[in-house]
Amino acid sequence: MTAKAAILDIDGTLVDTNYHHAIAWYRAFIRHDIDLPVWQIHRRIGMGGDQIVADLAGDGVEDELGDQIREAEGDLYGELIDEVRPLEGSRELIAELKDRGHAVVLASSAKEDEVEHYLDLLDARDLADGWTTSADVEATKPEPDLVHAALEKAGIEQGVMIGDSTWDVEAAKRAKVETLAVMTGGFSAAELRDAGALAVYESVVELRKALDETALA
Repeated sequence: MTAKAAILDIDGTLVDTNYHHAIAWYRAFIRHDIDLPVWQIHRRIGMGGDQIVADLAGDGVEDELGDQIREAEGDLYGELIDEVRPLEGSRELIAELKDRGHAVVLASSAKEDEVEHYLDLLDARDLADGWTTSADVEATKPEPDLVHAALEKAGIEQGVMIGDSTWDVEAAKRAKVETLAVMTGGFSAAELRDAGALAVYESVVELRKALDETALA
């Protein structure tokens, strides 16, 4: 029986980016005279950038300023990306999943240059079987396109998602894929379980120690 593919979310799960993105979005909205509390923005990190503006500020702002706000967020995040660090144990998790016979796909709907930067940070080019970028999806999380794209990259019909946000869990659920969640994105264990996560772990390190008890055993 073929081992399930391991689909690993990158932002917030393997690299510590969620709060950098929250600040970048906050500054992008401020640049366009829209003042939103950072905590409200953080609740949407993990949702695709094409959906965040309307969800936070309404369809009118999306129609008038959506592309400009996204462009500003990209520029502002670019000023912070050099501060991003891999989360502890991330590369080791990829290596162990490979040793266990899983195809490993690093899943992201970020721009290609951002994903390339993360691959360098993780030193994962020779470990992972593939990775996704914004070019691989039409609709972003919580839509299931990213999960479907990752399974296609793996060449396997069944997989398990590892993610850090309720949006990861929802996207996987819509793709009929189970999720193991970590709390590194700032979402609580209760929120992740309520969204449908099969199990929740405090960190990638804790998840790796518990692999024998998971759907990726």
